[in-house]
Amino acid sequence: MRAAIYARYSTDLQSDASIEDQHRICMRLIQSHGWLAADTYSDRGISGATHLRPGYQRLLEDARHNHFDVVVAEGLDRISRDQEHIAAFFKSMRFQGIPIVTVAEGEISELHIGLKGTMSSLFLKDLAQKTHRGLEGRVRKGKSAGGVTYGYDVVRSLKGDGEMTTGERAINEDQASTVRRIFEEFAAGLSPRTIASQLNAEGVEGPRGSGWGASTIYGNWRRGTGILNNELYVGRLVWNRQRFVKDPSNGKRQARPNSPDAWIIEDVPDLRIISEDLWECVKARQKATRSEVIQDGLARPERAHRPKHLFSGLLKCGVCGGGYTIVGKTHYGCANARNKGTCDNRLTIKREDLEARVLSGLKDQLLDPDLIAEFVTAYRAEFNRLVAEEVKDRAIAERELGKTQRQITSIVDAIADGMFHSSMKAKMDGLEARKAELEIQLQSKGIEPPVLLHPGLSDIYREKVRGLTAALNEPTLRPEATEMIRSLLSEIRLVPEGDTLAIELVGELAGLLALDQTKNGPKH
Repeated sequence: MRAAIYARYSTDLQSDASIEDQHRICMRLIQSHGWLAADTYSDRGISGATHLRPGYQRLLEDARHNHFDVVVAEGLDRISRDQEHIAAFFKSMRFQGIPIVTVAEGEISELHIGLKGTMSSLFLKDLAQKTHRGLEGRVRKGKSAGGVTYGYDVVRSLKGDGEMTTGERAINEDQASTVRRIFEEFAAGLSPRTIASQLNAEGVEGPRGSGWGASTIYGNWRRGTGILNNELYVGRLVWNRQRFVKDPSNGKRQARPNSPDAWIIEDVPDLRIISEDLWECVKARQKATRSEVIQDGLARPERAHRPKHLFSGLLKCGVCGGGYTIVGKTHYGCANARNKGTCDNRLTIKREDLEARVLSGLKDQLLDPDLIAEFVTAYRAEFNRLVAEEVKDRAIAERELGKTQRQITSIVDAIADGMFHSSMKAKMDGLEARKAELEIQLQSKGIEPPVLLHPGLSDIYREKVRGLTAALNEPTLRPEATEMIRSLLSEIRLVPEGDTLAIELVGELAGLLALDQTKNGPKH
């Protein structure tokens, strides 16, 4: 009989050697039965509570194609700890005529499925409760329950018993100054989008080494996410705001908020970055902003400073620099000329004609074949170059992380053998700090290598541009299309040329377009 081996370990606390250990034990069982060893399927560092494991899924696939005659594992809990999954696996193997044999239980029957499945589920529940209890104890001591918060560094040091400290943090002054700036600028009236754009333009590195976005800054005030809602910046550690439940259909966790009486709050004044006054000022502005989109107790997102017309707020007078606003019902005119008398530009333009000319110009220029070809070629080359560098950097970081972990293990083993020396502590501190840096670096680079851009990008680009004008006429698509177009432009200048208005676009497309009414429509 051809025997397939399945091996798994679930946490980083176990080593890769666990797979080899399981394989060795299973091989003894296979040899004792006189079977022929087939392939080995393994999953490293993946919980048995999920069935979305590459090795496990490959085992199921190969079983359907009759690649082996029996499945061997160290124990039933190595295959799965979920009652539903282990029962489904047993049914699938029985349908294929493939018995399951483990070192711990022997040949698996329905009795094993019922008893071991229940025991594994109880184990997972008990483990979750103990983990939660341990994290709560750590938080009540003012320590971190896990994760890296922007503005702070993880502090690792060797304790007297040879164990590493956990949950210690210290303020990162460079990042702390960015946090203060974000709070101050938001309190002064700048939007999260504007703040994020300025930080990105200045090359300020965001959380986890990524760029800044409006959601990174504003977050969700109910869940306490985002820079502006993190109470740690005022010296209050808030934990247990939410819990996670697993969706049985896909195995993914979903966050569910906990009631405020379940929150754990501890004062950590040594971690304060901003003043209480600045915090309260920001909270007051957030509350005022939210009230503008609430009407009769119902959320009204359409009131959230959304422009009334496609180019509202972008139109500027080419003479005085003031705003071009609606005059009458259908035309735009210089606000300073009409309200203050400080500008002599009295020319107006019909809103529909303005929008049609700008959209027509955008569409014609963006669909220029030479422009598309040059853009796609340059963009694809640069993007793919960056992807290749990221993959290379990730491989280097993974190798260095493995080397660092081995060095840490060697020092710990030496200490356990009684060979402690004072110089080991400094060496260990440096290794742990480097390990933390590498882990954060790898997290920021994602799990899977990015996909290279396909050469057909230009065709996709053309289709999207062609559909831009059409999307503006669809009520469900208009908000997204409007935001896309407005993101290309920072300003639209209306410049008098005799008795006509020329249109100049300023922003990402500056220099591409210069529309005038003699070519694109009637004079106003």
